[in-house]
Amino acid sequence: MQHGHHVFSAAQLIRRDGVAATGMREVAAHAGAPRGSLQHYFPGGKEQLVNEAVEWAARYAGNRVARFLAALPEPTPGGLFAEMVRQWTDEYESVGFAGGCPVAAATVDWAESTTSTRAAVADAFATWTAPVARALTGMGVPGERAAALATLMVSALEGAILMARAERDVRPLTTVARELGPLLDAAVSKDG
Repeated sequence: MQHGHHVFSAAQLIRRDGVAATGMREVAAHAGAPRGSLQHYFPGGKEQLVNEAVEWAARYAGNRVARFLAALPEPTPGGLFAEMVRQWTDEYESVGFAGGCPVAAATVDWAESTTSTRAAVADAFATWTAPVARALTGMGVPGERAAALATLMVSALEGAILMARAERDVRPLTTVARELGPLLDAAVSKDG
């Protein structure tokens, strides 16, 4: 469990402070763990820790898709996207705008990112968009369109998160949910 606890701590710090500011020392302190244990679990150092944190965050986001669907009385693509957005508006309205998406943070921090981290981030977006696309297909969106719309949903959400943090306002998030909802719902095949 200790290893997973470190990865979770790293993800939380990356989403708040970015990759550059998140070092092994900070993660050890956040996890309440001796620094030596980090070197034991992450022989690849900070790079390995960042990559695993990004992978964890994407799996977490992907797994939430099923929970969001289960919470909807009548699942629709727009409803799913509204739930994905609501997770962020709820956080920002309750605890403020300090946290972003760890996957996006690792993407944006170019100066700090290595080839392996860029690859981990690309994989992470795929890990997150795949269950979104599967959910859309399950609601009757044709396969090739579902993959494209999943990309649109995740990229719109990521962009809105960045804008909301910059403006200290949830407006960009509520706007993308409202504007994309009808477009997403219109993609459901009528004859399906």
